[in-house]
Amino acid sequence: MAIESGLVLFFAFVVLLVLGMPIAISIAFSSMMTLLLVIPFDVSAFSSAQKMVGSINSFSLIAIPFFVLSGIIMNNGGIAKKLVDFAMLFVGRVPGALAHTNVLGNALFGSISSSAIAASTAIGGVLIPQQVEEGYDRKFATAVNIASAPTGMVIPPSTAFIMYSLVAGGASISALFMGGYLVGIFWSLGIMLVAFIVAKKNKYPVVEKGQMAHAGKIIKEAIPSLLLIVIIIGGILTGIFTAIEASAIAVIYSLLIAMFYYKTVKLKDIPNMLFQSVAMSGTIMFLLATSSMMSFAMAFTGIPQAISSLIMGVTDNKLVILLLVNLVLLLVGMFMDVAPAILIFTPIFLPIVTSAGVDPVHYGLFSIMNLCVGSITPPVGTGLYVGASVGGVKAEAMLKPLLPFYGIILVVLFLITYFPQIVMWLPNMLS
Repeated sequence: MAIESGLVLFFAFVVLLVLGMPIAISIAFSSMMTLLLVIPFDVSAFSSAQKMVGSINSFSLIAIPFFVLSGIIMNNGGIAKKLVDFAMLFVGRVPGALAHTNVLGNALFGSISSSAIAASTAIGGVLIPQQVEEGYDRKFATAVNIASAPTGMVIPPSTAFIMYSLVAGGASISALFMGGYLVGIFWSLGIMLVAFIVAKKNKYPVVEKGQMAHAGKIIKEAIPSLLLIVIIIGGILTGIFTAIEASAIAVIYSLLIAMFYYKTVKLKDIPNMLFQSVAMSGTIMFLLATSSMMSFAMAFTGIPQAISSLIMGVTDNKLVILLLVNLVLLLVGMFMDVAPAILIFTPIFLPIVTSAGVDPVHYGLFSIMNLCVGSITPPVGTGLYVGASVGGVKAEAMLKPLLPFYGIILVVLFLITYFPQIVMWLPNMLS
């Protein structure tokens, strides 16, 4: 029965997506169709409603609207240029300085805004034209921006980790945040290594010393924004507040500096920002609710157990299991956004990898990185098309310039997957 249920769930979901249905609605309808194979409609409807309400009746989820609102406030605060100038102070004298600045800018801005698309647009929109003006190849500059944009999705505060924690049955958000910093750092360093080699080969310029003369002013402008990250991580590390409480503090701090330090947000702007955060958070919550319905349908019909038996029937070797899971998640990430992919595939793969001895926090780190990589990979990766549009290049023309970056990202992913101590030492130390 599990095989038939799995086929109905899969094909119904795909057909509804192809017909243009929103992903949350597609999840709900395909889940209901699957449940109707085994239980009557009234029981299916009642059970599904219970699961949907129960899934979002969680105190941990309060962090999502707070972090979303904090990101919107900082976005409207016009911090992109300030972070670009700040990053330039550290890499200005390195060959390919503007490319390295793009990487650091995406990591910093993405972590504050919790959005790869926002980072790619804001940072790339500033730096790609500047790189082209300085003699950089446009496709190379665009490739750097695309490859580094998702780093902000794994550097806390990250709504992806909060969603994973909920679906994974309470994996520590603080541990995921700590590991996420290390994943983001290694990813960024990998991109910068490739950018350095290409820049050295093509003799791309460094920043003239005269351009670094205003370091004091630049630091003064950027430090308040960067302190948001320091306050969140410092508070969690020292135990002053939890990751959930940190989300509320992030909103208060963001609003204070945007209104009274940068003076880019006015009182009249607050209702619109609240509306944006409600709309975005509501979308995420509805997706969470319908995904819990799909998880219930899969669990009730035995789909995860069937997939687990199938994989275990092929191999019980931990290394091979991790390889298979990584390959599937990479493919999933190419066609599906990170949030729904986390909600749908975590209940399937988490029991498999934990039975092979993988820590749930470790799985969360490499699975979310996997899905982020898929988001910048053809044929459907949203990040690829947005980044290409920002760079003024056709997406089809970006495959070749991106190949060396894909290569180094996969190396980082391999190391994180098979050598967990690389990213787990900090979460383990804190635990």
